[in-house]
Amino acid sequence: MTNENLIPAEEFCTNHRVEFSFINSLYEFGLIEIITIRQTAFLNQEELPKLEQILLFNKELEINLEGIEVIIRLLERVDQIQNEMTILKNKLRLYENL
Repeated sequence: MTNENLIPAEEFCTNHRVEFSFINSLYEFGLIEIITIRQTAFLNQEELPKLEQILLFNKELEINLEGIEVIIRLLERVDQIQNEMTILKNKLRLYENL
């Protein structure tokens, strides 16, 4: 990971009107990664879609952090299952063509 992919957490908080303590709570729940360089907190650019989804759950749907954690874990599990299904379908096609 290069520094080009990092966004200052404070900048994200300012742009999205959210307190840094909320971002820190997400980190403590294990939902996002915070990278600290020279006492400055950064967010990985790849995590922005997930972070924005979490903000939507929290602000628009008024879901607390515990609920967000459950939702995110379930969505990750669904994605994992879909990937496994794709792999299994591809293997099945190989056997069907024999």
